[in-house]
Amino acid sequence: MVREDPKQGPKTDRTAGAEAASRAVKRLFAVIGNPVAHSLGPVMHNRAFAAVGYPGIYVALAVSDIAAAMTGVRALGIAGVSVTIPHKVDVMGHLDEIDETARAIGAVNTVVNADGRLLGSNTDAFGAVAALQEVTEIKGKHVAVIGAGGAARAVGFGVRSEGAQVTVVNRSDESGKTLARRLDGEFVALNSFDGSGIDILINTTPVGMSPHSDAMPVSAKALAPEMVVMDAVYNPLRTRLLQEAGRVGCATVDGAAMFVHQGARQFTLWTGKPAPLTEMRAAVVDALGADREYR
Repeated sequence: MVREDPKQGPKTDRTAGAEAASRAVKRLFAVIGNPVAHSLGPVMHNRAFAAVGYPGIYVALAVSDIAAAMTGVRALGIAGVSVTIPHKVDVMGHLDEIDETARAIGAVNTVVNADGRLLGSNTDAFGAVAALQEVTEIKGKHVAVIGAGGAARAVGFGVRSEGAQVTVVNRSDESGKTLARRLDGEFVALNSFDGSGIDILINTTPVGMSPHSDAMPVSAKALAPEMVVMDAVYNPLRTRLLQEAGRVGCATVDGAAMFVHQGARQFTLWTGKPAPLTEMRAAVVDALGADREYR
């Protein structure tokens, strides 16, 4: 619908909504971590707020003291927070309530400020599952999770909850075996992983991230045409792993898909509104300067 303003000409609903949001009292949201300047959260969430006419503004805050930061969230009335490295575990000790999923994963990436009461959730598992389900079923599949850090915990929990069998593939035996036990799965050392019997392969490590975009977390020989390959790295979108997987004939899922889906879940937790997924993905793709094929 288009409305006519005698002074300014026609306005679309989206323009009118954005203007209404700009006139309202803004609610402040933030991503906290260290480092955090590289985050695309502000680009994505601010585009989402504008798209639905919500009076929100989202900023990046470098934080080294998570306890003081949570006190500040309460004191300043910050409405919601994304939590990233290195605070996803430590933040749990400074919240009033943590949902079952975040407790099971052992990490929080989302905080909702409900009138001074801080509620912790984890949307990374949701994001990974939603991204994968765009291209494949998960139930009954054998999933290899590369890595054993916080992202691996969330991704592993997500696919395990959907009925997948999980194998943790990691350089360090100790952390890999610990995560495998938590997921009722198996452990395979990275240097001996050959991809045998794997239906879905997910990289949760930073290997292949810009500026080291020529690196791969596993050998191309471990890839097979029947696999689905997902990379949590979203800069670049087409990582070396995804390029090699595409050459072999694998279906691929880029890191922006997981990032946008987990962000969409955050958006709904904070605002109570459905997230504008198309706008959010476009914001991420635009920020990365990627080709139109990734929209």
